[in-house]
Amino acid sequence: MKTGLHQSTQLRQELKINPRLYQAMDLLYMPLLDLQQHLKQELLNNPFLELVELDDDEDEDEDTETEGAEATPEEESKKDEIDWEEILLDGFDTGGHREEHEEREYYEPVTVATRDLSDHLRDQIRLLDLTPREQLLADEFIGNINEEGYLSCSLAEIRAGINDVVRAAAADAGMEDAEDDELPLYTTDEVDAMLTVVQGLDPAGVCARDLRECLMLQLREAGLEQSVPYRLVRDCFEELINHRWSEISKRFGISPIDVQAAADEIAKLDPKPGLVYSDAGDNYIIPDLVVDKIDGHYHVFLNDANLPRLKLSRTYQEIARDKKKFEGENKEFISNKLNSANWMIQAIEQRRQTMLKVMNYIVDRQREFFEKGVQYLKPLTLREVAEVINMHESTVSRVTNEKFVQTPRGVLPLKFFFSSGLSTTGGEDVSARGIKAQIEKLVADEDPKDPLTDQAIVNILRETGVQIARRTVAKYRDQLGVLSARMRKRV
Repeated sequence: MKTGLHQSTQLRQELKINPRLYQAMDLLYMPLLDLQQHLKQELLNNPFLELVELDDDEDEDEDTETEGAEATPEEESKKDEIDWEEILLDGFDTGGHREEHEEREYYEPVTVATRDLSDHLRDQIRLLDLTPREQLLADEFIGNINEEGYLSCSLAEIRAGINDVVRAAAADAGMEDAEDDELPLYTTDEVDAMLTVVQGLDPAGVCARDLRECLMLQLREAGLEQSVPYRLVRDCFEELINHRWSEISKRFGISPIDVQAAADEIAKLDPKPGLVYSDAGDNYIIPDLVVDKIDGHYHVFLNDANLPRLKLSRTYQEIARDKKKFEGENKEFISNKLNSANWMIQAIEQRRQTMLKVMNYIVDRQREFFEKGVQYLKPLTLREVAEVINMHESTVSRVTNEKFVQTPRGVLPLKFFFSSGLSTTGGEDVSARGIKAQIEKLVADEDPKDPLTDQAIVNILRETGVQIARRTVAKYRDQLGVLSARMRKRV
């Protein structure tokens, strides 16, 4: 192969996206709170942007009156003292008043620390009469309990971990042998005994190694060790979770009704006791859009009252007009900031109009849902909306992502209105989410002693004109968390 430099011509197509287009897409993607923080940061970074105050109209009137009145010699001298170059280059000090446009460091608000399950368990351990050695082992147990309250490792791993701590302490103390009487390694009996101690703490069922042990601990705490529910969990847990009432009744010599009553008592227990003390903060949703019914018509509004309203600063517009005073880097700085400010204002308005277009079409398309409920939700895709409002499908996806709307039927994510559809005998389409709602209602209204099978649900839906396969019903039922007919049957 011959080496060397070669020249060749090539024709190809490339798509290069303007950086501002990237920013415009980011603005569409941002939820309301993120956009609010972004605009506040832009106000700090760009001196050509300023907030639109509520009393701007009044200020304009006052400015007009002031301009019409004769200025005193003192006021004229103050005006003459203003150096626009100093305003731009020396800290934006206008002499008469100070506009604070310099960048400020932004501190993210941090939530106040709250107590979790580990803190709750350690408080109880301190109240027990334990030796320092036992206290160390108890802390090892607590450190391996997950937020659901279960022990996340085996007892052998607990013992290995705490003995590693002992060996490290022996090495730091200069002891050659960790088996010294002063620092002996933990035994299996000590670990087993501490397991019993930790499992006796509040909440009941904590430090269990599996669901079965968790339920047994809660029944034992309630003093039900001799009861039927405790025996069911201890001796036939697999049959219990599979609702094999007949097998259990024959094995224990009790009626299926008594078995089911015991199972109902077990179902009242907490399978994840640790979550009571989990540090799960409240997530508050601020809707980006509002749909209200006024005089029989649905109207869409943007919930952006707290969003900063931007406008171009008069002061810096005057600076930009006087191009003779600025050259080179100064001129480039003014041009870039002014163009960026203009673009930001236009991009925010474009975002508002795009969101209104999308939501207005959704309201028109899903009017029956707003009037009658989720069962009347129609199938809708991003492509359908994009074609109607003459935008790209990816743009609609960004508009609907992580956005919420407040409606007469509650606060819903915009993605809620988009779902696939099924055909009906009448030639219309029905939303998959509407079908799920119908299945959920059918199961809720069924006879517990004779629950509806998947095929029975198929037959009922077909009577209403919905063409659906049995496996589709089974898939929707699983997604709804509804058990099969055999598991739902009551005796």
